[in-house]
Amino acid sequence: MPATVSRLREKYTTEVRKALIDKFGYSNVHQVPKLDKVVLNMSVGDAIVNSKVLDIAAKELEVISGQKPVITKAKKSIAAFKLREGMNIGAKVTLRGDRMYIFLDKLFNIVLPRIRDFRGLPKKSFDGRGNYNLGLKEQTVFPEINYDKVDKLRGMDIVIVTTAKTDEEATEFLKAMGLPLQKDRT
Repeated sequence: MPATVSRLREKYTTEVRKALIDKFGYSNVHQVPKLDKVVLNMSVGDAIVNSKVLDIAAKELEVISGQKPVITKAKKSIAAFKLREGMNIGAKVTLRGDRMYIFLDKLFNIVLPRIRDFRGLPKKSFDGRGNYNLGLKEQTVFPEINYDKVDKLRGMDIVIVTTAKTDEEATEFLKAMGLPLQKDRT
């Protein structure tokens, strides 16, 4: 674990928490929304035919997140895709603590601006319970991935789980943390 506090965690404790208390009028510091976890999920459909592809995807996910991923298995059989229940089909990582803050800092400030024609993330990706879901089309936007060594472009889903009760609270919280959301069109 790093000895220093990550920039995003420091920003939360010094600026964001106070701004949210002022805006929503919380009576207790523990009512203020905070980050719970970040889940990265990569589904590898090619793993049905070639299991080595899943190992490569898991290694890339490990490099991106800094944590060893868990291999996920198919929950049910789908004959049309030649998929059987229990087959290894993807990889996921759950980040908490300092790794979560470091990953989100990198995502907000380095990765998302590297996406071509990026104008912000849509506000409709909140799930109604204060969590935000986003999908990336390729893993090469992360600076750790060497483009020359990538065999195939793979997308991934990123879920930012917060303790916010409503989407309005989560929107204000994540916007204050640095999530680049699209501007309202008026």
